[in-house]
Amino acid sequence: MSKLILASQSPRRKQLMEMAELSFEVLIADVDETNPPGMPGQQVPEHLARKKADAVRHLTNDAIVIAADTVVLLDDQILGKPTDADNAIHILQQLSGRMHTVVTGVCIRKGEQERSFSITTEVYFRKLSTAQIEHYVSHYKPFDKAGAYAIQEWIGVTGIEKINGDYYNVMGLPIGTLLEELVAFN
Repeated sequence: MSKLILASQSPRRKQLMEMAELSFEVLIADVDETNPPGMPGQQVPEHLARKKADAVRHLTNDAIVIAADTVVLLDDQILGKPTDADNAIHILQQLSGRMHTVVTGVCIRKGEQERSFSITTEVYFRKLSTAQIEHYVSHYKPFDKAGAYAIQEWIGVTGIEKINGDYYNVMGLPIGTLLEELVAFN
């Protein structure tokens, strides 16, 4: 297999690639992640993943670039990364007792060859108390996380009732599907 480049600064994506025992390098894809006006939320992650892959294309020679983006959708609205503690609390209050979807878009690119896909997972939160939400925000500081939470942290253990779909997708990279796509890509 060709050399792999992960075009992401996400420590969770890096961790998942390492868990899959992939050999790769990280190149940060610095792109404007503004959602295109009028684009449905389900399409945004794949669009942004392609932009991230494009941003490092000229640096990669014959390597395979893997780029990804994850969004949390509640009532078809994107819940972004919180701006501060109050915003994180507000986002988690919105998710409390409800189902939302997590969509991760992935782009695999080598030269002009490209494969991209999106995976959707439904996440069901239990009803969370204000004390639980405040505890999570103050102790875990989820300010770099879409939807203001990480499933692998305390809130996932205590606050998530169930999921329908890929657990690792909620972490930020559907690693099993990525591995299948890499085999098909070569």
